[in-house]
Amino acid sequence: MTVHLEVAEGVGTVRLDRPPMNALDIATQDRLRELADELTRRDDVRSVVIWGGEKVFAAGADIKEMRDMDHAAMVARSRGLQDSFTAVARIPKPVVAAVTGYALGGGCELALCADFRIAADNAKLGQPEILLGLIPGAGGTQRLSRLVGPSKAKDLIFTGRQVRADEALALGLVDRVVPAADVYAEAHAWAARLATGPAIALRAAKEAVDAGLETDIDTGLAIERNWFAGLFATEDREIGMRSFVEDGPGKAKFV
Repeated sequence: MTVHLEVAEGVGTVRLDRPPMNALDIATQDRLRELADELTRRDDVRSVVIWGGEKVFAAGADIKEMRDMDHAAMVARSRGLQDSFTAVARIPKPVVAAVTGYALGGGCELALCADFRIAADNAKLGQPEILLGLIPGAGGTQRLSRLVGPSKAKDLIFTGRQVRADEALALGLVDRVVPAADVYAEAHAWAARLATGPAIALRAAKEAVDAGLETDIDTGLAIERNWFAGLFATEDREIGMRSFVEDGPGKAKFV
């Protein structure tokens, strides 16, 4: 297996394991989709960390594999490529990417599928597909532009340049930069904290934000309104409000 799943403290860690650079070949893409579906179903997993190991997150697609594909083959495969990444993006639980070393091409696109990105101070991110005569094909043109804005996204996509962690932070491409040795621990701590939260409310918050960004403000408000009202039917809402009244804010123990 080129991707492994470990679960502890309510956190599912998706570990890329395809040395030396975690190149995302078709088998790895398909495995990511399988695990995303599993993580979506499992009640014992409340949040997720995507982790490439201590040296590299993922340096991109498997270029040797792609080189042997002609137009017809990529037409047949490109939907599967995107669907694998979309499955990760749509895990209805908080997802954090722990980025060390290179996160390029498909690696950067995989990090973009997370809700939060913690990068090592040695991280380098980018979308270098233009240097191969291509464009990003696993969501990079769409998720990157939504995250950092169209002008900054075009700078990275048009030039194919790599950005170091400090510039990635300034661009909004990553959310926190920490020493390389601390990346996984920081990511797991963030995920573990959210794993104790109200699962349905967290799912609602993620869907309201993500779905709202894809539509107009009125439709987005309707999505928010429906989730907000629906949460009044949950046990967690009752626990949260009772705890607030009786014990003060931030002390609820959710189921």
